[in-house]
Amino acid sequence: MDPLHDWRLTAEPHYRPQGNEVALYEAAYAARLPVMLKGPTGCGKSRFVEFMAWRLGRPLVTVACNEDMTAADLVGRFLLEPTGTRWQDGPLTLAARHGGICYLDEVVEARQDTTVVIHALTDHRRCLPLDKKGELVRAHPDFQLVISYNPGYQSLMKDLKPSTRQRFTAFDFDYPPPALEAQVLVAESGLDAALAARLVEIAQAARRLKGHGLAEGISTRLLVNAGQLIAHGVAPREAARMAMVCPITDDADIRESLDHAIDAVLG
Repeated sequence: MDPLHDWRLTAEPHYRPQGNEVALYEAAYAARLPVMLKGPTGCGKSRFVEFMAWRLGRPLVTVACNEDMTAADLVGRFLLEPTGTRWQDGPLTLAARHGGICYLDEVVEARQDTTVVIHALTDHRRCLPLDKKGELVRAHPDFQLVISYNPGYQSLMKDLKPSTRQRFTAFDFDYPPPALEAQVLVAESGLDAALAARLVEIAQAARRLKGHGLAEGISTRLLVNAGQLIAHGVAPREAARMAMVCPITDDADIRESLDHAIDAVLG
């Protein structure tokens, strides 16, 4: 039985390259270098990793990091069963042992004493000590570690230590250029090109408010949500408000400004 069967992608994820990131990632994987993806929420970081895992034919073990996550959640723990105790590999150990790509999404949300367990996997050693089990897992030749985070949310309390950062190669991601983002929206939601372009125009207006009342702009993900609502019969202006404005702010003045932008662009 394939221990990574559930983590294998069975269909090609839709991804539109913005530049030469596909070739650069392939080079990083060929060298088995760990990769760090930085960029705003919903700009395509996770989709890119999925696409590259599919393209390389590797299973993708994804972990959504959070502040309650412990090292045991990553590497594994002993489970108590009626017949005794049994060790269960965590997702990081599973990927390292059997040759998957392990993706730690929003890694800065995890405590620094948790993320330090990745250090031995991200240098020349390529190994993972399982202290509780007394085992040293040497990474499978096909294993790679990928992490991501949103620099816009980092703080002194939530940032990667320099000793962690300098173990990775890195990509800076951003929202696609308007024409490419409209193409993504058409492909993901089935909207016609003209309406997709108008929704992107609204998103561009909202992104200009980042730092001026908005913590984060309208993401490509939210654009796709709006497009899918429209495809299911929701009026464009209602879909834009529901999917693109209400999720990102509760401020009445900001909402009014974005509502004006929706009315001006969609008529």
